[in-house]
Amino acid sequence: METLYHQTNKQIQEVQSHMGRLETTDRQSVHLLENELQARIDQIFNQLERLEILASKEPPNRRQNAKLRVDQLKYDVQHLQTALRNFQHRRYAREAQEREREELLSRSFTTNDADTSIPIDETLQFNSSLQNAHRGMDDLLGSGSSILNGLRDQRSTLKGTHKKMLDVANMLGLSNTVMRFIEKRASQDKFIMMAGMLATCVVMFLVVKYLS
Repeated sequence: METLYHQTNKQIQEVQSHMGRLETTDRQSVHLLENELQARIDQIFNQLERLEILASKEPPNRRQNAKLRVDQLKYDVQHLQTALRNFQHRRYAREAQEREREELLSRSFTTNDADTSIPIDETLQFNSSLQNAHRGMDDLLGSGSSILNGLRDQRSTLKGTHKKMLDVANMLGLSNTVMRFIEKRASQDKFIMMAGMLATCVVMFLVVKYLS
């Protein structure tokens, strides 16, 4: 397991170093670099699946530490996957805007034809506003994704804390009333978390609908 772990960790570091080349690679070659990075990330995910199996077979006194190390690698590669997708999304949006600008500038306008005459200043201003709206939507979606991930992490933490509290309560021999109070509080925290997630989704839906 140690050999595969160090090999996977080295591959993650290599992908991290190559990610910096995305911004400097020319437009004709950037998609080739994206495909190479995606293939490396897919290979790392496959190796992580093997590492999870090997970690589960470790002796009990080392199993928990092995799983934590694998989880850290998984977090690192998921972060790289998200960064790559964000870059691709920005590139697609930028290329679409450039195509629209080129089409606009390549159109022929006549002074006598009122139907085909377009106020250039207003069109460029609208295009600029559209770009700002796209950037705002990207930021909003990124923030919403971070909020939802945080809420999911909080839920997992609450579940773990709840289980530990129940174990401690059983060991200390607390009364049934205290036990019921702990379970009631955990249920309330769960509903609060679900309400927060629902409110976040509603806000994101309204903003996307408004901007589109």
